[in-house]
Amino acid sequence: MNYVLLGEQFFNGFQLGIILFLMAAGLTLIFGIMDMVNLAHGTLYMFGGFFAATLAFWTGSFVWGIVLAIPVMMIAGVLLDLIVLRTLYERSHLDQVLATFGLILFFNELFLIVYGPEGMAFPLPKAVSGIATLPGGITVPEYRLVIIVLGLLVALGLYLLVAKTRVGMLIRAGASNREMIGALGINVKLLFTAVFGLGAVLAGFAGMIVTPITQAQSGMGEDPLILAFVVIVIGGIGSIRGAFVGAVITGIIDTMGRSFIDVGLLTFLDGEAAESAGPAISSMLIYILMAGILAFKPQGLFPPRGA
Repeated sequence: MNYVLLGEQFFNGFQLGIILFLMAAGLTLIFGIMDMVNLAHGTLYMFGGFFAATLAFWTGSFVWGIVLAIPVMMIAGVLLDLIVLRTLYERSHLDQVLATFGLILFFNELFLIVYGPEGMAFPLPKAVSGIATLPGGITVPEYRLVIIVLGLLVALGLYLLVAKTRVGMLIRAGASNREMIGALGINVKLLFTAVFGLGAVLAGFAGMIVTPITQAQSGMGEDPLILAFVVIVIGGIGSIRGAFVGAVITGIIDTMGRSFIDVGLLTFLDGEAAESAGPAISSMLIYILMAGILAFKPQGLFPPRGA
């Protein structure tokens, strides 16, 4: 076995897990605290990609593009909540699904009209465009290291916010008993708007940092959204720790499966059959994992306290 290749793909899977965590963390906060099914969360990921690319083009700086796009994402999330989503708080999950699915269609077409089918891309800064060599001869792009470091810093900051601050205490209380914190004089709608804004920033930040690798395109948030839902089911709805662990597991299994299953199938099948079956089986792995975890832990690996 080529252990260098194995290490490189493991690293790529971990980097995918970081992106999924940023998506899933915001999604699990919104779902776990607001009890709202937001299918448009992937649209916020797309917002981040386009906002960062546009601002980087205007300023001529990749870093300034991301720095300026973060408050823009907060404003966009708050406005989306105030104008549209606040009206859905007390509605059924079916109404929420239908309304947020409509938002996906609307914004996909809007960005397609504004930016065109080719989307928008911006190059990496030269400082992080090289290749880094890790112990064992594993070579990885330097920018993927940057993504991992940024994601881990965000994960640490989010943990400190939720676990160690008064705002985090209100967030945890809102997840377990929103009626009680409302009775104590806390403005629940304001809390929900703040949580949604935070979730929008997290999803948008994921889109910002992945855009230099791919590019900003209409509909780019749909595939990560599906994986993010898998992540929060595996980790436990409303759990930041569960979102992190579930995202890393999902990212590694998805990447390793796509890289090596077709090679393993060559032992039993001919080349054409292995190449056909490999991608199909690899795409099923994370759903098989999710079903297996739910069979033994229906609330996920790390359900919130009180669940």
